[in-house]
Amino acid sequence: MARVFNFSAGPAALPVEVLEQVREEMLDWHGEGMSVMEMSHRGKAFVSILEQAEADLRELLAVPSGYKVLFLQGGASAQFSMVPLNLASDNQAVDYVNTGSWSKKAIAEAKRYCQVSEVASSAAVNFSRVPTQQELQLNKDAAYLHYTSNNTIFGTEFHYVPDAGTVPLVCDASSNILSRPIDVSRFGLIYAGAQKNIGPAGMAIVIVRDDLIGNARPQTPTMMDYLPQAENDSCYNTPPTFAIYVAGLVFKKLLAEGGLEAVEAMNIQKSSMLYSAIDNSDFYECPTELASRSRMNVPFTLANSELDGDFLKQAAAAGLVTLKGHRSVGGMRASIYNAMPVEGVAALVDFMESFARQHG
Repeated sequence: MARVFNFSAGPAALPVEVLEQVREEMLDWHGEGMSVMEMSHRGKAFVSILEQAEADLRELLAVPSGYKVLFLQGGASAQFSMVPLNLASDNQAVDYVNTGSWSKKAIAEAKRYCQVSEVASSAAVNFSRVPTQQELQLNKDAAYLHYTSNNTIFGTEFHYVPDAGTVPLVCDASSNILSRPIDVSRFGLIYAGAQKNIGPAGMAIVIVRDDLIGNARPQTPTMMDYLPQAENDSCYNTPPTFAIYVAGLVFKKLLAEGGLEAVEAMNIQKSSMLYSAIDNSDFYECPTELASRSRMNVPFTLANSELDGDFLKQAAAAGLVTLKGHRSVGGMRASIYNAMPVEGVAALVDFMESFARQHG
């Protein structure tokens, strides 16, 4: 069966070259006579994989000294609890920007431990935009300010880094990490689930400033305390070894292709192609405010929603899959993360134009 162009919001497509290398090394990694999945996480072979993955990620993101890089289990959702447990004391005030479903989940979890202030929200416009810096009603005494940099469901993205002053800035970067360069030094903590731009689902990457480690409240479960994770180089228990291995291959590929500056240029090209096709058509419409549009997730609706089923069926027949939009937005959603090639976006645009001529 030929590979399709997979526009899933996550788990998402992985680079074909990475998958091919995984296949080649599945039974015998570098002469070890076994798969990475079978290795001891304390053995020299896997330790070398882990160390190289961290070194390459640090190079990609230009992570400065004074930050730990952790490879943890539980995906980004585990961080909804870990962040307040480690960064805020009992009932301490914390600031959150509400820009959609994942922000709301993070807020709900933080309310179990802290006094949460929603410093801005775009709920009134169905999360079709992100708040500006001027809209953020910040608390100078907050333990941290949390925001979600890209919103998969509503197709919005922060194209600026919020200024939190002296308050540590925390970012859920799950769906746009490694899609562009970022200044890590502006953040206290960045976390991201792996299944968009990094590797297999189930793993999260946490980049945390040293001074924010070691302050967990006493009732924090040991597994959710950043300190033992950092002291044990992400190996307090058996880490997600296979996910780390695949992520390391992805990092290596991105570096070889020119790093995040080159990645960003490609993502601008892909998203511009798709948004142009939508904006230049009377048949399609994007519900997201122009200034807030995501490069990673592009929602769009058809002029006649009764044609949604036909669109999805014919698209799948053309090898374009997982395009159904979230129920809260409707229509379609094309997730075009790093691993989606330009050819995939071009094929989608061609199909959209053909379908519009047929039914417009």
